[in-house]
Formats: sequence, structure tokens, C-alpha cells
Amino acid sequence: MKQRSNVVYDCVLWIFNIMLDIFFREIRSRASHKVPLTGPVIFVAAPHANQFVDPLIVMRECHRRVSFLIAEKSMHQKGIGTLARLVHAIPVVRPQDMAESGAGRIHLLNAKTNPTLISGVDTRFLSQVRPQDTIILPKNTGKLQVVRVLSDTELEVKKWMDTSDPHHTSKLVSVLTKSEGTAYKCIPHVEQDSVYERVYDELNNGECITIFPEGGSHDRAEMLPFKAGVTIMALGAMAKYPGLDVKIVPCGLNYFHAHRFRSRAVIEFGNPITVPANLVEKFKNGGVEKREACGNLLDTIFYALKSVTVNASNDQTLMMIQAARRLYKPAANRKLHIAQVVDLNRRFVIGYNMYKDSPQVIELQQKVMAYNQLLKYHGLQDHQVPEINLREWRTFFLLLYRIMVLIVWGLLSFPGAILNLPIAIVAKIISTRKAREALAGSSVKISGRDVLATWKFLVGLVLIPTLYGLYTLIVLGLCLQTDWSWTVKLGLPLATWNMLPFISYASMRFGENGMDVYNFLTPFYFHDSSFRSLRPLYMALADPDSTSNLRLTREKLSQDITQLINEYGPRLFGDFDPSSGVYDSDPSENKQRVSELGEGGKTFSQIASEFVNNTAMDWLDDKNIFNWSRQEETDSSDETLYFLDKHGTISASTSDAEPYYRTGGSSLAFTKKRNERRKRRQSME
Repeated sequence: MKQRSNVVYDCVLWIFNIMLDIFFREIRSRASHKVPLTGPVIFVAAPHANQFVDPLIVMRECHRRVSFLIAEKSMHQKGIGTLARLVHAIPVVRPQDMAESGAGRIHLLNAKTNPTLISGVDTRFLSQVRPQDTIILPKNTGKLQVVRVLSDTELEVKKWMDTSDPHHTSKLVSVLTKSEGTAYKCIPHVEQDSVYERVYDELNNGECITIFPEGGSHDRAEMLPFKAGVTIMALGAMAKYPGLDVKIVPCGLNYFHAHRFRSRAVIEFGNPITVPANLVEKFKNGGVEKREACGNLLDTIFYALKSVTVNASNDQTLMMIQAARRLYKPAANRKLHIAQVVDLNRRFVIGYNMYKDSPQVIELQQKVMAYNQLLKYHGLQDHQVPEINLREWRTFFLLLYRIMVLIVWGLLSFPGAILNLPIAIVAKIISTRKAREALAGSSVKISGRDVLATWKFLVGLVLIPTLYGLYTLIVLGLCLQTDWSWTVKLGLPLATWNMLPFISYASMRFGENGMDVYNFLTPFYFHDSSFRSLRPLYMALADPDSTSNLRLTREKLSQDITQLINEYGPRLFGDFDPSSGVYDSDPSENKQRVSELGEGGKTFSQIASEFVNNTAMDWLDDKNIFNWSRQEETDSSDETLYFLDKHGTISASTSDAEPYYRTGGSSLAFTKKRNERRKRRQSME
């Protein structure tokens, strides 16, 4: 095996870390202390929602040097293949990448008497198809595995009728029995023995592998069916090398707007899975026992990944869960960081699935939907509602103050925004085009968002040094036209090259803080307009009755949801304590991990990245410069979510809940603040 170059690996990972810190506002690791410090490890990550960015986050946060599996076709892409080889990626030939359209059309002559005999018109089965190949029907309707090729116009397929899923079976029959036949694609069977052998050797050398069991990336809310390759790698390595103890570590990847610049990400590591010895013995026996061993281990991996990911049955359920989570008030009003938000979402999903038929839960679900309708009517996001609980004069001055702060941040960020505008434009164009191409070539993607961040990332990786080099050459050209000394002529371009990254980073942070203020003031794009209004604070001035009603609505709904969670939470989770809050601090923050990589416990890339981002740039943080209390609550990180019927109006059940929002007393928070002000005035008098 070719000797690894750890120095090159660490240098490339250091560059990736810088790019990740530029693209993401925050990447938080949870439970990274569970990763074994030594020995062979297979990191199994899901959902695969961000193409090439996903493995980079795993590489960054696992604190082990890893080799990830990558599609062979990606190795032939300019730049991507070179970088993948530098970080020891293992290419895998995916059968779907070798699919080709079949000649002619196929049809099923008799679905009742001989459902496995496929006939063709103008087909060339003898030259295009081999046993074990797969035939894919249009629009991913279904697939057929070839058993035997009889002639150019006839072949035999494996039994495909599934009595447990009559709807899918009838759909396949309707496609195959069309009088004109149907188009099809041929996917060849690919032997992966060479890939498995390389993985076995890597694991035997105590190295780590990262694999995404879903196969390709996607932008769906639910995980795709897992492929059995990861089980063959683990069981095969332990079967080939007796005494080898391969650990499988599940990695849950969770993003807040994965495709957006300066978004947030959370990676959570689950408990390492120990491969049972009896499964290894079954794997060695081959045949049915081998398939049974792989199936059992794959089930274990699937449920382990479910424990570190948010799994909702559909998008609507997930949106309702997120809305309820934002309204939940932890004990002592503790603010939650993004890793805790992800865990809370997961617990909410589990609780909802357990008690969704309860009358209490159904009633609260309708009230949450009605509350979201009120938010839409007022043009607000949920986290903005408490912010408008002010007296008129305070609201007026706060509005003026935030507008002035917004102007200051905008002016400070303007130089960097202009300098980097070409990068943003090119990244937008290329990523959008790549998303369209990926969507056209996939049967599982919804809009192709899973490739947007990857191509923005790659464009930045190329254009940032290129553009800064161009700016440096322009400055050099201008300096050469002057009669300055050569020290100045050469020193000024060099200073330009060195200062551009700092100017850009500072402008980005200033602009980021400005957007925080901007989002406080302006929650929505109104249809196709290119600007946002100053609606929230303006509403507090112009329509205090409506905003007061909205505050009371939220306060009452928050109390009801919190009461429900405190009632049902202890029944499901043993660590739930309503009196002290659900969470302790993030385990990854409390446990100091010392890696075996290097004498200092960390790779060069990790040390350098931490220095750049945690030390050298701390002075650029807005909190250090202006002591500005920036909004960091990740409860507002989700998009505002609405529940409309197909006509875009409130349903009857939602309308019935409206009287609920007309009741209730004063806001508890408002009353508390008012009483405090009264006491201060009385003491002064």
C-alpha cells in the first residue's frame, strides 16, 4: 500500500478548516469524546445533505485522520480529484454512474403466468445486458435484476412482485404492460472486491474510514435506504484479520440552512458500535447466513444513526415540531445552543410520535398552526414577538438606535463586500447551474440544494486567492507607474496581498452583525420586492393593540406547551427534570480529548485553525469591539414556518381555535418589568 503523507493531509485539512470557518458561522461538535482515540474506526454519517462538505466536517471534528469513500466519477473532476487524493480518499465505482439508456423498448407479455419474462422490441439484450445487471424503469418507478439473458429480445429477471406492497406492484405492472412498451436504463453489476480489500487493509493498519450509507447526497427531510456496503467492510475486515476490533461510530449531521453562506452546523457522535463475534462467524459462512449477518448489523447502524439525527415522517411534521420547540420555555429561561436545539428537536419528534393521538397534543397542534397564521398576518417571526414588548417612546428610540447601528455596520462591511462581490456572483451562478444538473441526473433529489454549498465552497477555494492575486497585480502595476522608491513599489503590493484576507474577514463579521440587526428590524422579503420593511418595531408604534394581543397569544401558548412537555417528558426520558431544565452543558465542552495524532494531541491543521479563529481574530468579534449584545439564540435559526391549507387560508379547525388567543391576562414578563419600574420610582420618591 502506498505510504500516507500525513503532513500533506494536515496542510490540506488546515486549508479546508479555514474555508469551513469562512462559509459557516458556527460548527458545533457534540459528544466527540465518544470517538475511540486508537484502533480502526468506521464513521457512518447521515443524512448526506451537503455533498463534499459533509466529509470535511467529519474530518474536522472527529480528531482522527480519516479516508472517506468518494464516487469514482468525482475523482475525474478538475480540482476535486486532486484534493481527494491528497486526503487519501478511496474511489468507489457506483453502478448508477455507469447507467446507459437501453436500446428499444421493453414490456411484460403476461403478468399472471410468467411475470419474470421480459420481452423487448428492437432491443439488444445480448450486447447490453449481463446477468446480475439491473434494469431501471422511467422516473425511478422500479428496478428489475437480470437473472439470465435468453436472446436479444428476451431476458429473465428475478421475482419482483411484492405481496406486502400491492400498490408498488400494481404500479410496476401498469408500466411494464403498456402496449407501446416502456423505455429503460441498464445498470451494470460492479464487483467492489478491490475497494473492499483496500478498506480491509486500512482498517487493519488502525486507520479510519468515513462512509455515507445512503450512497449519494440528497436534499430530502428523511434518510434514504441504507446500502449494505458498510456492513461488508466491517465484517469482512474482521473476518480477514482475526483479532481485529473494528468500531462503528454513527455521526449525525444537522444543518440550519445547509446551502446558505454563514449558516450553522452540528455534528453529533453516537456511542461506538462493537461488531458481535457471532455476526463475523455468520459472515464467514457465506450464503444466507452472510446476508443475515449484514442485515442485522445494518439494522443496528440504522437505529444508531436515528439516535443522533432528527427523523420526522414528513416535512409538515418537522415544521410543526420546530415551531413548538421555539415556543417551549426551558427552566429558568435557559438559552440553548445549536447542539441542544438539535437534540430537543429529536426529543420532540419522539414525543410527538408517541402522543400524537392525544387530545391535548391535537389541540396544541391546532393552536400552533393558528399562531403561525397570526405571525404571517403581521409579517413577523416568532423570536421577534418578545422584542416588541416596549413602551412607545422606548420603541421609537430603539428603532432609531438600531437603524443607526445598521448604517454603521453597513459602512464598515462595505469595502469587503465590494472587493468580494465577484466571488459571490460567480459562486451563485455556478452553484445554481450545478444544482440544476444534479437534479436532472438524480431520481432522489427534490431541488438539488445538497450541491449548492459544495460548489460555493469550491468556487471560493479557487477564486479567493485568484481575485486577491489580481488585486495585488493591479496595485503593483499602479505602483510601477510612480516614481516611488522600489521599497514602496514592492512593499505596497505585498502589504495589499497580506491585508486583503483581514479586510475581507473583518468586513464579513461587520456585515454579519449588521444582518443580525437587520433581521431584528426586517423579517421578510415581501413577495418579489428587493427590500424589507421595518415592520416589527413600526407595528409596536402604529398598532399596539395587535402587538399586545400577539404577545399574549405567544405567552399563553408557550405556557401550555411547556406544561405539556413537563408532563410527558419524564415518561419518555429518564434525564428529563422539569425543575432544572432538560440539558446540562454540551458534553463536548466538558470533556477534554487528547488525540494520539502528534505529541501535542492535535494535528497541525487543528492547531493552526484554532489559532486563526479563536485567538488571532478574536479582536474582530463585535462583542470585544463594541460590547454589542448580538442575538445568538439559535431558537430563531429555523425558517419561520406556516401551516396553510391548499387554498392558502386558515382551515376550519384553526379558525375554531381563534377565541383562545383573545383570552388571558397580562404578559408575565411585562408585568414583572412593570413592577420593578414601579418599585424603583417609589424608592426614588
